[in-house]
Amino acid sequence: MALTPSQIERYARHLTLREIGGAGQNALLAARVAIVGAGGLGGPAGLYLAAAGVGQITLIDDDVVEASNLQRQVQFGSEDLGGGKAAVMAARLEGLNPDCRVNAVDARLTEDNALDLLRGHDVILDGTDSFAARFAVNAASHALGVPLVSGALGRFDLQLGVFNVQADEAENPSPCYRCFVSDAPVDAENCATHGVLGALAGMGGSMMAMEAVKLLTGAGEPLIGRLYVYDGLRAAGRTIGLSRDPNCPVCGN
Repeated sequence: MALTPSQIERYARHLTLREIGGAGQNALLAARVAIVGAGGLGGPAGLYLAAAGVGQITLIDDDVVEASNLQRQVQFGSEDLGGGKAAVMAARLEGLNPDCRVNAVDARLTEDNALDLLRGHDVILDGTDSFAARFAVNAASHALGVPLVSGALGRFDLQLGVFNVQADEAENPSPCYRCFVSDAPVDAENCATHGVLGALAGMGGSMMAMEAVKLLTGAGEPLIGRLYVYDGLRAAGRTIGLSRDPNCPVCGN
């Protein structure tokens, strides 16, 4: 589909990239992306995906905006306190780019509703902070055959991976999230009790958006079968190879 003159102007910096160009931009405009969690990771991810021209975004979150969120969840302002995160962020994204249509879902994703909420999307982004939600998102992603971009934060640390990519299943099977985390850690940290550096959330969300753009346009090499780990205190990152676990409770033999 031919881009309009206003779209050519808006997406000019994408169009000049050989790896994206007109075909990639049209792919973004036709894409449907689900973001689970409109918080520290989902917020900046959504901002950049909307700005990139993703045509449809579904935001799934049942939380409300609190003062403690504003230190890192840059999609919200003080005037949004008390509002539903999904609805407030949806208005923000549509205001950012009229090419982007946003469906705000004021619900908590669970094992019972994950398939219905995530069906029909091209990529799923998981920015939740509970292992129950992450496991439910991963199981639905695997069952639906929809790639999953998963991010997590802790204090000064970031991790990011891409799971459940079905393209080359026979020769190079993609691990799922449960191949990486088989069971929820007993002593898992969370932002409320252990804290998190605000700028790290922006970095993580932006990287999640970048992985989604790569998956949608075919640009570069997404983090399939790999985990990126970043230590913010040392400004040091490394990439770890992941393999499919034959005993995985979701995708194992």
